[in-house]
Amino acid sequence: MCGINGFTWRDPGLLRKMHEITSYRGPDDQGLWETESVSFAHNRLSIIDLTPGGHQPMASPDGRFTIVFNGEIYNYRELRAELEAFGERFVSTSDTEVLLRMFLRYGESCLPRLNGIFAFALWDRDEKSLRLVRDPIGIKPLYYRYDGKQLAFSSELKALLPVSDRREIDKDALNAYFRLLYAPGEQTMVKGIKRLLPGHVALFRNGMLQLNAYWELAAGTTISNYDDAVEGIRSRLQAAVARQLVSDRPVGVFLSGGIDSSAVLGLASESAQGKLKAFTVSYASDFQQEKYNADAELAALTARHFGAEHHVIRMDAMMVRDLLEETAWHMDEPIANHIQTSTYALAKFAKPEITVALGGDGGDELFGGYSRYWYAKQIDKWQRLPLPWQLFESAPKESWKKLAATSLVDRHLSFVAQKEIDVASILKPSINDVGATKQLVSPFVSKDWGDKTNALMATDVRTWIPDESLIRTDRLTMAHGLEQRVPILDIDLVEYAFRIPSKFKVGDRKQGKRILIDAMTPWIPPHLMQQEKRAWNSPMAKWIRGPLLPVIREILSPGYAPGSEMYLDFPGLEQMLKNHVDMRKYALAPLWSAVSFQLWYKKVFSGK
Repeated sequence: MCGINGFTWRDPGLLRKMHEITSYRGPDDQGLWETESVSFAHNRLSIIDLTPGGHQPMASPDGRFTIVFNGEIYNYRELRAELEAFGERFVSTSDTEVLLRMFLRYGESCLPRLNGIFAFALWDRDEKSLRLVRDPIGIKPLYYRYDGKQLAFSSELKALLPVSDRREIDKDALNAYFRLLYAPGEQTMVKGIKRLLPGHVALFRNGMLQLNAYWELAAGTTISNYDDAVEGIRSRLQAAVARQLVSDRPVGVFLSGGIDSSAVLGLASESAQGKLKAFTVSYASDFQQEKYNADAELAALTARHFGAEHHVIRMDAMMVRDLLEETAWHMDEPIANHIQTSTYALAKFAKPEITVALGGDGGDELFGGYSRYWYAKQIDKWQRLPLPWQLFESAPKESWKKLAATSLVDRHLSFVAQKEIDVASILKPSINDVGATKQLVSPFVSKDWGDKTNALMATDVRTWIPDESLIRTDRLTMAHGLEQRVPILDIDLVEYAFRIPSKFKVGDRKQGKRILIDAMTPWIPPHLMQQEKRAWNSPMAKWIRGPLLPVIREILSPGYAPGSEMYLDFPGLEQMLKNHVDMRKYALAPLWSAVSFQLWYKKVFSGK
């Protein structure tokens, strides 16, 4: 895992500035490579092949290709054996060299054969072209800035800020952020800086930029036999965990009290050499200790069940307060998730013990873990009745309005978007644009899938997974030079999951993932089998009413981040905070969206 930076011209000062900004991503080695046509920089976190043989930028034997690579190719050993059968001889044991040789032999046609998490830039000396490539799920980040003539790229958005003096908020992304609590798709909050979409290649040649998809999520051939699907999940997840344990550095597990990370720990315990270390967050709170530490207590039982060495970091309100600005800087983009400081502290806590952590991300989105998927199936049943559903659009209750959402994009937004009345309390009327979010989300909705509930899950995999969940995963771990891997999002398992009909996945309203639970039963401890699904509960909503109130008031004041008053309605926010504190209206999500935006805006636009 690493940090990569570069551009299609020569500027030694700019290259080193970008390189320094992302230095924490790769504390083990660094490399710079510059010509008149291209400049590359690489921060290395050594995971596979700790020797100088894995140094980057790395060139092919004939000097035609030069690469900077961030990530892991999990099936590199099999690919290496194939290349050796053709007579290739390797000078290192790194997966980077295997990737380079694969591209030398097969070109872009090798990309669908890669099983891994990756983002890389590849310069072709003969074509004078630069390719940017990102893995199919978007586990590794890649940002770029193209001005119509030149291209710059980086693992992180903030490293692209020095490329241009122009900094401007993208208003469509801003509107989407306050409704979805993140900005989906290629457009970031900074106009002109884009994300390379998952499964895409960007080809720069002769001043022109061309974007193409080499992989797309598809429904695939339906698996009609339940037992066959169970076995298919089981075998693929076993293989994924085994592949992702490969490392020349210590590996552990980020463990919650849920089924997904517990199953990952169980599978890893079977394949790992020696006792695994597991890491969990708990909370010090003056109220409802049982509620906020139920997750950590279940994780402790799970760690004991599998014989793991369990480490727990206990968060309190003052720790959160002290980490707010630091976490926002590393997050790189505003994402309104109140557990960010917990994840950031957990990664810092784990780093002295491990360099790689396995997590349980993705199980809910692939296998129907959220209650909204259950509700979606009920709505399908109701909408088969010959009733004028459009009349429900003006219904007084949000639950009734969902019945009127006949298009998939409207249904998706009806479940995940914040209430418009809350958004209107945050954004100034001149900025507020109700239609912008739908325009950004629509390209990621599978309108032609027969299984509508699977299509909703696929929308989450195309949007929330890469643009919210995995951004947090990457930034908050790599801030400490720690790599998190996500075996449930293994490409083989993702493709297989969408061949399974949603009726096999969605259980009841309180507990989904029926088929995943059946597949993982041998690795789910008995104490978890009867547990209802719960969110990662932190005391943040109560802390805002108590020990964090002074700092939240400061952050939500006009003077905290000069310039943000152009976008935010501070009197409306003041009233929202007052209503939350007085317990008249719970508003954690919209309040935290404003807090996260203010923290980010201060760092990026206010220069503080």
